[in-house]
Amino acid sequence: MADIFTLEQRSQIMRKVRSNHNQSTEIRLIAFFKANHIVGWRRKFPLAGKPDFVFPKRRVVVFADGCFWHGHNCRRNKPETNREYWENKIAKNILRDSVITKILEDSDGRFYAFGNVN
Repeated sequence: MADIFTLEQRSQIMRKVRSNHNQSTEIRLIAFFKANHIVGWRRKFPLAGKPDFVFPKRRVVVFADGCFWHGHNCRRNKPETNREYWENKIAKNILRDSVITKILEDSDGRFYAFGNVN
């Protein structure tokens, strides 16, 4: 089915879409932390890459990455249409993940990143 919008119109529409993060996974992680008495985590902590959870005293960050967006092959669901666009998008996400992990790990050894490992 053809798009009813021009490329520029579609681009403007997509720029307005804002992420709510991976809420269902994050909510399950919160429940897991609470059920297992894991304390000391913070959300929305100001660090590179905007980690989902930060344990400041332990110097650990956790990313709750969605499989599709970060190139994990556990579900093997690849888009049928606009394949080149999605492959480029996911490749950029993977590159950004590795850069952010390096930044966090190189910050004077202050943080260890979990979740961006492919």
